[in-house]
Amino acid sequence: MQINEPFCSFAIYLVIIYLQISKLVFTCKGHILLKLPTVAGLDWFWEILKTTCTLVFFLPLQDAVCTLNTLQTNACALEQVRRERGHPQLQLQAMRGFLERAGLVVEELDHLNIIHVTGTKGKGSTCAFTEHILRSYGFRTGFYSSPHLVEVRERIRINGKPIGKELFTKYFWQVYGRLYETKDTHGGSMPAYFRFLTILAFHVFLQEKVDLAVIEVGIGGAYDCTNIIRRPWVCGIASLGIDHTSILGDTIEKIAWQKGGIFKPGVPAFTVKQPDGPMMVLKERAKEIGCPLWVCPELEEYPADSEPLRLGLAGHHQRSNASLALQLSHSWLQRRCLPGRWEKPPAQLPAYTYPIILDLTSLSSWAVGLEDTEWPGRTQTLKHGPVTYFLDGAHTTRSMLACVSWFSKVASQHERTTGGPVVRVLLFNATGERDSAAMLKLLVPCHFDFAVFCPNITEAIASCNADQQNFNVSVENMLTRCLDNQRSWRLLNGQEEKPGAQLLISRDALPLVAAERCSKTLVFPCILSALQWLSQGRDSVLAHPDKRVIPVKPSVTAKAAPLRDAAGIHVLVAGSLHLVGGVLKHLDPSFAS
Repeated sequence: MQINEPFCSFAIYLVIIYLQISKLVFTCKGHILLKLPTVAGLDWFWEILKTTCTLVFFLPLQDAVCTLNTLQTNACALEQVRRERGHPQLQLQAMRGFLERAGLVVEELDHLNIIHVTGTKGKGSTCAFTEHILRSYGFRTGFYSSPHLVEVRERIRINGKPIGKELFTKYFWQVYGRLYETKDTHGGSMPAYFRFLTILAFHVFLQEKVDLAVIEVGIGGAYDCTNIIRRPWVCGIASLGIDHTSILGDTIEKIAWQKGGIFKPGVPAFTVKQPDGPMMVLKERAKEIGCPLWVCPELEEYPADSEPLRLGLAGHHQRSNASLALQLSHSWLQRRCLPGRWEKPPAQLPAYTYPIILDLTSLSSWAVGLEDTEWPGRTQTLKHGPVTYFLDGAHTTRSMLACVSWFSKVASQHERTTGGPVVRVLLFNATGERDSAAMLKLLVPCHFDFAVFCPNITEAIASCNADQQNFNVSVENMLTRCLDNQRSWRLLNGQEEKPGAQLLISRDALPLVAAERCSKTLVFPCILSALQWLSQGRDSVLAHPDKRVIPVKPSVTAKAAPLRDAAGIHVLVAGSLHLVGGVLKHLDPSFAS
């Protein structure tokens, strides 16, 4: 059927007038935004607009991401942090307000059948295992995690896949528009970056009618903005350690108290085995809240067929994450599939009981879910010809210990089959308050031939990916941190301090030379320049004609002779998930597609 174009144009004109009168069209940051999904009976109009008025009414993904990035440094958001720092309970109160302004109420979240997971190390991997197990049973899953590696859409997944660009853009402007329209009546306040994405995730999952949502806590638990959830179906706590001490406390017991804040009365909770101190705190929190708490068994304790369970994620530390995922999935399935046999636990329960053992012999979906799980950037190996990359976003001392154990084992296996000398390279960066020197000390026994440092900047050009921009730290501070890391590495390896080339920073671009301090450590201004130097043209992906070549000084190029002559180059990328994400952007351009 052909469309009468003059009629359509006239009809669109009349409807736009109606929408303006009804306040369903509004202006935001110079853009005309249309709140069309809230208008009943205009499906035909939606279809016509998508084909005739795309450029006028439907903003591209990059506009959404750039607008989202303004929430990183929003003045009101910074004032929120200062105001709430001494009264953390205000964070949840503010989150409820933003949620209501976005058109949602807390009670609606009960319909998402949520699995809520926190921890210091392994909570993301646990969520990935859990989501994949339940998806393998045929359920439509939602999964909210952080941070993203390449594109912000990765944080919000439906059935294991990041939501599409059109879907992200549509839902982004729906939520942002509602908040922006009401900001003047709320003192100009807008939610900060993570709060906004959390609200967006809830909105997406409700609109897309998922059967369940796996929600990863951002920081801590008790006062994390995800903790506005009232009635999760089950809660989980992965391995605890020291991180975010300025927010959560400077001891593992204080951190455990924060993590236990996600417990809810009568809601079953599971934890991996913890050290005695934090375990006692979790038991006390569970008793205080009225929450049944179980400790997960070791993976070897589960009854299974003769073959051992295989995990899709490498590393021995993933076994405890897998066990936690099994218990979370089993608890959720019991309530969903056996409602007659599932009874809500009474309010008063012992805070610590023996673990539940699952029989995996007759439930192949458990094993398939564990084996097929993918979680990029965590104990991941990529082989590009003679260059092999070992990627792990370890950024605490405990996770770095696990990373070193994994890398030492898997790299040695690769070296035995290389057929010649192998050069080992460390590519490292750390952000925030993390103890870089402590992490670097753990990496010394790996015997790297080169240590390379760079900030979490994908390319030394202004047009780099908006999804990976960080406006909270200056370029100068990032590069200074890299030089400090280089200095720590040299001291740990007993090398004398030598004067080196200054790292000059221009106003318009990053420096295009590497800093030289000794023969085996270098600092580069961006991830691409570091990757190009350490691969020396031997990685066909990085040597692609579309890649901009970052020039370096001849003396820096001369240092790379061992890299050009070796039979293989093994690169460990660690210290920051943002660094790993920037590396993946260059090594696997289709990653975010």
